[in-house]
Amino acid sequence: MFLEWLYPLVQYFTPFNVFRYLTFRSAYAALTALLIAYLFGPFIIEKLRLLKVGQSIRDDGPQTHLKKGGTPTMGGVLVILGVTAAVMLWQDLHNFHVWLATGAFVGFGAVGFIDDFLKVKLRNSDGLPAWAKLVGQFAVAAAVVLTLYFAGDERTTYLYLPFFKNPVVDLGVLWIPFAMLLLVWESNAVNLTDGLDGLATGLTIMVFLTLSALTYLSGRADFSAYLGIPYIRGAGELTVFCLAMVGACVGFLWFNAHPAEVFMGDVGSLAFGGAMATVSLAIKKEVLVLIVGGVFVLEALSVMIQVASFKLRKKRVFRMAPLHHHFELSGWAETKVVIRFWILGGLFAIIALSTLKIQ
Repeated sequence: MFLEWLYPLVQYFTPFNVFRYLTFRSAYAALTALLIAYLFGPFIIEKLRLLKVGQSIRDDGPQTHLKKGGTPTMGGVLVILGVTAAVMLWQDLHNFHVWLATGAFVGFGAVGFIDDFLKVKLRNSDGLPAWAKLVGQFAVAAAVVLTLYFAGDERTTYLYLPFFKNPVVDLGVLWIPFAMLLLVWESNAVNLTDGLDGLATGLTIMVFLTLSALTYLSGRADFSAYLGIPYIRGAGELTVFCLAMVGACVGFLWFNAHPAEVFMGDVGSLAFGGAMATVSLAIKKEVLVLIVGGVFVLEALSVMIQVASFKLRKKRVFRMAPLHHHFELSGWAETKVVIRFWILGGLFAIIALSTLKIQ
């Protein structure tokens, strides 16, 4: 919005020239989203308390979590508010990629909002039936993927792997189900990770910091040529979206850090995961995003392994799944689990960035 409204006035006031710089707009998108989340946080949390939008806690989990019962949930709406406002103010309003990422972010958030609303209304932790939740996720995923497929070029269906400069295979029409599964997988992986104060929020910050670097490099013909990665025209504008996500999550973490004053709920976790996957699809980093968000992958795999083992062998591999609960029940304090998982998330981000020159 500022780019369209203020930059044309540069002939009258030369400092407005800064609005054409992507780095300037991205930095201020982050700051805007952070301030919105921080300033509106107390107001929204109080409203959630008055509406009695409290979290229901499973009684078969760590007993230390029982005292969290009634903590306001659905705090993810605060992040969605911050990100969408910041993006609308600072993005290039003609850019296809940012509209797509923002649409996916809000779309997956809407599915999570319905799930959270039903949990609160029914006063239990079930919410939407699993099949209905998946239908909603796949519907949003289909809209995102088909938009990318028909609006993209011949490289849209190429599959790039870390450590390989050239695409390994053209998936053709099979890229559509592959991309849809990635979107649903990522949204559920973040949802499963959101079980401890600040855990998913901190990891999301690391993922989007990494994605902001990748989107900036992918949108620059000179840098992408030097690094041997696909150049995606207009993808650099996604840096505005990614740093807005970082800013909003930092603002939200102020209230979500232990002991949490508010939980993000499915409205936040599903939106975060869907946005990650959408950005990765847009810049052809579908596989690399699984390394960037390695902790999310481990958390989701732990649930799959636990379920498969119990059904096939009637035995559990972990004390409890997802993985963070296993370490809690092994004697780690909640804050220790969170900090150590953040460290692991940082290592995955570094490994992912290192692949840009090891190819």
